[in-house]
This record gives sequence, C-alpha cells and structure tokens, in this order.
Amino acid sequence: MAEEKKMIGKVTHYFGKISVAGISLSDTLKVGDIISIEGATTAFQEEITSMQIDQKTVEQAGAGDLIGIKVKDKVRVGDSVYIVS
Repeated sequence: MAEEKKMIGKVTHYFGKISVAGISLSDTLKVGDIISIEGATTAFQEEITSMQIDQKTVEQAGAGDLIGIKVKDKVRVGDSVYIVS
C-alpha cells in the first residue's frame, strides 16, 4: 500500500548551526509522527523525536502553532511539511 501524505505545515525558519527547523503548523503533529519535508531541493523523511514551542518541550502541537524541531538535513524557508501515514 502506498504511503499517504497530508500537508501539515510550512518551514518558516532554518537555524543551520543547530539544525533546527521552524515550522508553522496547519494541522496536529505529535512526537512519534513521521514527517516528510519537501521542496525544490529538499526531500527527506524523519521521525519527530522532540519538538518545542517557545523553547518549551511539547508532546503535541496543533494548527496555528509555530514549532521547532531538530532535522537531519538542511531545509529551506517555504518547504512543505507532510505527515506520512
């Protein structure tokens, strides 16, 4: 069965020194979810192991939240974030 992807946000910032992406969410995201970050030169999947809102660790975030997550590869502002199921 093909994996399904649903867009849940956009990359708004990338902090290269610490490999953290700032993502503006349009849907719910939880620790343990698998996301796919895709853009013109970006394409990788990663499991959410932790995320933060305003430097506070959270287990779940929802639409309208601006989260920070550690990423294994460079992302770019405007890249789309999908949840993979």
